[in-house]
Order: sequence, then C-alpha cells, then structure tokens
Amino acid sequence: MTKKFYVDTAIWIDLYEDRTDYKNESLGSFALKLVGFIKLKMYKLIITDILINELEMRYALAEIKGMFKPFESITENILSTRNQREEAARIAKIRDIPPGDVLHAILARDNKLILITRDKHFRKLRDISKHYKPEDIIGDA
Repeated sequence: MTKKFYVDTAIWIDLYEDRTDYKNESLGSFALKLVGFIKLKMYKLIITDILINELEMRYALAEIKGMFKPFESITENILSTRNQREEAARIAKIRDIPPGDVLHAILARDNKLILITRDKHFRKLRDISKHYKPEDIIGDA
C-alpha cells in the first residue's frame, strides 16, 4: 500500500516562505526535502478542505494552487465529513485546542495518514493520531 502523507498547514507555509526557527535553522529546507522525498518515492500527498481553508487565511487561492502544482501527480484530495467536524469541535472544547488542529488529527486517523506537523497542540492529540516532524521522515530516508 502506498504511504499517504498529510502535511500540516504550517509546514506548507515553512516551504512557501522558507521560514526559519528561533535557532535560525531553515524550516523551509526541511519542508522542501520532505515533499521532494514524497514525490521521489511516488507516495501520496494529501490535500484536505481544512488545509485549503487555513491556507486561504494567508494566501490567495491562485497562490495555493501554485504551491500544490508541482505535486499534482501525487496529490489526493480528502474532504472532512460533518461527523468529523463535530467530533473535532467537541474535542477542541474539552482540550482547549484549536478545532482545525483536532480536525487534522481526526482526518489523519480516519484515513490512515502519516501526519507531518511541528505544532505543539498535536502533543495533546497523540491518542487520536501520531505525528512527525519533517526531519523525522527525511532522517529515515
């Protein structure tokens, strides 16, 4: 079975803006190596409705389409369901986590995706979905 990677919004932003962390380490470089690895191996790169919605808070739709264009041959689109969004809202309220982050974890769980993120909120969601940083994946490559 082909591995399916679900790259969180912040990782896409790292890639697009070539962001650095507090140690001035290139997060954009890690993100680029990750998506390059995924494309080279012909694994699937998952695009979801919540990912697009979150990116639209920062970029125009044309920019987002351009961001994904180099990966068209390996992308797969997944839409969240009403039940998933309702579950995310309930968990978000209980755990005091943004609902979008919970929905990412639920989508990863329900679709057996490898979730890639740096967001600290996902530590509170380990029981829903495991998550990895880009360097965890490319370090194994």
